Amino acid sequence: MEDIIFCKGGGCTAKLGAGALKRVLSKLPKKADPNLLVGFDGNDDAAVYKINDKQAIVSTLDFFPPMLEDPYLFGKVAATNALSDIYAMGGQVLSALNIVCFPEEMDMNILGKILQGGNEKVMEAGAVLAGGHSIADADIKYGLSVTGLVDPDHIWQNTGCKPGDALILTKKLGVGIIMTAHRIKEASEQMVDEAVESMTTLNKYASEILKEYDVHACTDVTGFGFLVHLSEMLGDQYSAEIDSCEIPRFAEVENYADEFYLTAAGQKNRNFIGDQVDFQGVSFAMEEVLFDPQTSGGLLVSVDAACAKEITEKMHAVGLPAKIVGQITERQEKAILVR
Repeated sequence: MEDIIFCKGGGCTAKLGAGALKRVLSKLPKKADPNLLVGFDGNDDAAVYKINDKQAIVSTLDFFPPMLEDPYLFGKVAATNALSDIYAMGGQVLSALNIVCFPEEMDMNILGKILQGGNEKVMEAGAVLAGGHSIADADIKYGLSVTGLVDPDHIWQNTGCKPGDALILTKKLGVGIIMTAHRIKEASEQMVDEAVESMTTLNKYASEILKEYDVHACTDVTGFGFLVHLSEMLGDQYSAEIDSCEIPRFAEVENYADEFYLTAAGQKNRNFIGDQVDFQGVSFAMEEVLFDPQTSGGLLVSVDAACAKEITEKMHAVGLPAKIVGQITERQEKAILVR
């Protein structure tokens, strides 16, 4: 295998910075359509279009360059990541289409492994892979366009949190830092294996548990990192207090951060949101974990505090490392306080 193709800073670290993207999207004209319930005018994870009183289509797509040398695992990670947006909206996955960029001179068996890994995760989601589109490109990129269904009255948007809500994070943070350390052969095999397991765990299982409760707001934590995605949930209305000790993260990730195995995307996240965060007694390494771009990260959910412990206990029962990481408050001088 030509492993140089698989080590170019892929996954969600390849996303455009939140600041640059916001400036471009703000200039696009918006067509009024009462059936478009969720569009790009907000910061939500997918578009939602109402087709009748009981059903709405959820549409999303996501693709990126590899962050792993194993094409089969890369395919699984990329598909898991793309499917996540449907779950973050409270939807059910119906079908998926492959998005492929691949060099024609490369061994097609590599492409076959990527597509095999992706198809397995689509099938695990209970959906069908219905086709796709490919182009010849100098570098590999892979992902999915995904279609799902949601009840128009039960859409989980990334806004809607309320003061007093508890914030639950369903997966560990630190994937971007670990993959950076792995690229220069400084990450332990155990940490890489744990990161891959996390990145290939569908958010379907967390979503199924959450559907038993009243979810006020939800998003998945991906390339913009925990803090930027949290700030999108808060908008201009609310603030949040985060207990850094309760943040689920991989065991060695703070050590890697102290060695500066960091991503450019993480620094973009810091530049974009850093002045809105008040860190009190938090180490540099922990700050970096909170800015770290996640590939196929977990759900960040705002729910009534009274049911938060019960939710995390149910998630622990199915093997998810979910934790209550903080709470929503009335608006303060800075959007986010991290202790």
